Amino acid sequence: MATRLFDPRSLRWKVAALVALACCAVAAVIGVLVHRAADRSGERAGRDLAASQVAAAKKEYSLTGARPAFADLQTAADLPAPLAQAVAGLRTPGTYALWYDVKAPNWYWLWAAAPVGDDKVIVVRTDMSAQVRSLQLLDRSMVKAALAALLVVVPVAALVAERMNRRLRHGSRTARRIAGGDLDARIGRQGRARDEITEISVAVDAMAGALQARLATEKRFTADVAHELRTPLMGLVTAAGLLPEGDEAADLVRTQVLTLRVLVEDLLEVSRLDAGAERARVDEVPLGELVAHATGQAGQTGGDTRLRLEAPAVVPTDPRRVERIVTNLVANAHRHGAPPVEVTVTGARIRVRDHGPGFPDDLLADGPQRFRTGAAERGRGHGLGLTIAVGHAAVLGAALTFTNAPDGGALATLDLPRPPDPTDPRDT
Repeated sequence: MATRLFDPRSLRWKVAALVALACCAVAAVIGVLVHRAADRSGERAGRDLAASQVAAAKKEYSLTGARPAFADLQTAADLPAPLAQAVAGLRTPGTYALWYDVKAPNWYWLWAAAPVGDDKVIVVRTDMSAQVRSLQLLDRSMVKAALAALLVVVPVAALVAERMNRRLRHGSRTARRIAGGDLDARIGRQGRARDEITEISVAVDAMAGALQARLATEKRFTADVAHELRTPLMGLVTAAGLLPEGDEAADLVRTQVLTLRVLVEDLLEVSRLDAGAERARVDEVPLGELVAHATGQAGQTGGDTRLRLEAPAVVPTDPRRVERIVTNLVANAHRHGAPPVEVTVTGARIRVRDHGPGFPDDLLADGPQRFRTGAAERGRGHGLGLTIAVGHAAVLGAALTFTNAPDGGALATLDLPRPPDPTDPRDT
């Protein structure tokens, strides 16, 4: 939780960073405008003061012939070069020259000079340091105000974004539940917000509802077809049994009818598993004997099957379903893999491995799919055996996984619920 809270990739902090950048941009623009306005205002006030002072000094000099106390009387040669050039450039009587003498950090003077005849120049200096310091103080105040605003705005933005984050996380969790097979999961409408997240939630819920309805229709159709086929199929089985023995055509008909019967029975079993109507009947079962019996039945179809028992456990489970799973896994290994087929029982774990080309990539990624056997090298079949095995494992609360062995071959592993061990502190 803490890692997710401080994850910089989180939408919460991206929104907060965007708000912070926006605040900084606004503060910078306003600060520049205020700084320039204050600077121009102070400079204008300084110019007005300098102009009034030099005019007053010039008037007093013309009346008394003496230097005013607040001004200097200098020659053009004594003036600083920039001010001397400005004075020399005056062409209109009664005008004056200004020069801003800046020597940072503590020397800011505004010079005003006006010629008074006989190569004499009245000079007035106005100290602008107070105005500069006032402008610097204004800048620092604006920076502090911007930082204080960020300290308030960023947490508020993160808190506001967190509510949006929770809605998005809830939607992603619900979408993963739907992808995992929980078609009853819905995001729902949270609060009164009518924004894009609400629109996405409504769209995902509508998609899940439509998908659920379509899958229910397909399952119902499969169950109805299998049920309707069962009655005429039994007639076919009976009729095929009346055909003469030894006839090649009759043997072919019997074989195909039996194959069709197995397919219909598998479809009915899949429909029952899809409907969720199956319940496990749990008994204490010696797993080694049960797997040996199931392996023997599966081995009747031919092929080399090797059973290895490594301290098999007595587990509380449904023996019929475990036997069905093992039979299907072994039959699938013989049909699509290569001998020998190895069945290993270790504790409450059953592993079935062949030495063929292995499971195809799409089966490893998405699990068994009905009427799909994967790659062509896996052989032919209707793909219901592994689907039924997965369904029975779900009813048992067991984990059935499909992998490929490092040295080649498909490997299916069934982990049954482990029986409680009184000596294990985890079970006490």
